[in-house]
Amino acid sequence: MTVHYAHAFRFFVFVFVFALVCGGPRVEAVDLEVWKIWDQGKHNAFTDLTRFKDRWYCVFREGKGHVSPDGALRVLQSDDAKTWRSAALIRSENGDLRDAKITVTPQGKLMLAGASALHPPSDIRHQSLVWFSDDGENWSDPVEIGDPDFWIWRITWHNDVAYGIGYATAGPKTTRLYKSNDGRKFEVLVENLFDEGYPNESAIVFLEDQSAICLLRRDPGEAMLGKAFPPYTEWTWQGLGNRVGGPHLLQLPDGRLLAAGRDYVGGATTRLWWLDAKLPKLKEIARLPSGGDTSYPGLVWHQDRLWVSYYSSHEGKTNIYFAEVQIPTAP
Repeated sequence: MTVHYAHAFRFFVFVFVFALVCGGPRVEAVDLEVWKIWDQGKHNAFTDLTRFKDRWYCVFREGKGHVSPDGALRVLQSDDAKTWRSAALIRSENGDLRDAKITVTPQGKLMLAGASALHPPSDIRHQSLVWFSDDGENWSDPVEIGDPDFWIWRITWHNDVAYGIGYATAGPKTTRLYKSNDGRKFEVLVENLFDEGYPNESAIVFLEDQSAICLLRRDPGEAMLGKAFPPYTEWTWQGLGNRVGGPHLLQLPDGRLLAAGRDYVGGATTRLWWLDAKLPKLKEIARLPSGGDTSYPGLVWHQDRLWVSYYSSHEGKTNIYFAEVQIPTAP
């Protein structure tokens, strides 16, 4: 199935960002172009994004509802970011597949990650899974990773090692840091990474000095920012002052850190922020056209622009959107 949405649902937005420079306010215009790329499911949500062999790949969950037993992982493919086609739909007879995440392995394969919310009766609630593909269309059988009832939410590769934070979905609310050399066998690196409040979804970036920065969601309450140096077994944590849902992090080529996710102030919206990891603090860049059931952005830096996948129900149902953002240059 190929979907052409670029003209029918495309619109152009100028978002004005205020920054204090030289003691006074300055206005920066953020060029933001957004279009809908998928609305075929009853509920389309929880996206991620990557480029592979000069093509775009957007993945997300498709089902009858936000939580429903029929959840499947849809893989979209595009050559130009305007016209998208369905490359694959991965289902499971054993559970509701949730929160698709996609990366490219050091071996040059696509790696799709998600979790299965297992159908009753079952001794466990969730099992993290990965699949592999050479073309985005044909996928391997699922591989179970991590511990049962620890949801490894996002996987990040660094120096040919995969890292992921799993959060407990049964028992005490805690998180674990996992690592893997092949993306198939994950071992626990930190048994109890963070356990204050209800920590869950996360994103990690690795900086030039080899330090790791983690943006960690908590419910309720402010998100936490974690920092560590190799071998990433000792972490320090600080509150960010903002609640962030479905977090993602990206370091731009100029070194700046960009965060994205759901903001709850004044109603849920999907937003982009600058992250100052030293303070630490988030500073808004833009609010994407969004509202209601929304967030879970995928982020890619390509051709000196930021590209974002996300979902939102501001047009009446949960659809998948794609944004091209011209980020202001560093001062």
